[in-house]
Amino acid sequence: MAKKTKEARHQVILECTEHKESGMPGTSRYITMKNKKNTPDRLELKKYNPILRRMTIHREIK
Repeated sequence: MAKKTKEARHQVILECTEHKESGMPGTSRYITMKNKKNTPDRLELKKYNPILRRMTIHREIK
């Protein structure tokens, strides 16, 4: 029987919050990794949104 390992790092998707509210078509999303033991809450980073052409806040989605 093989051992079951729990990895701390998981892949998460970040989605732009300002683009979602603006109602414009399309979405700005980024994929990144995070350590769930060190940061159990949702990740929030400033990333570039190519549709709005500026830096915006991107939050982790489920």
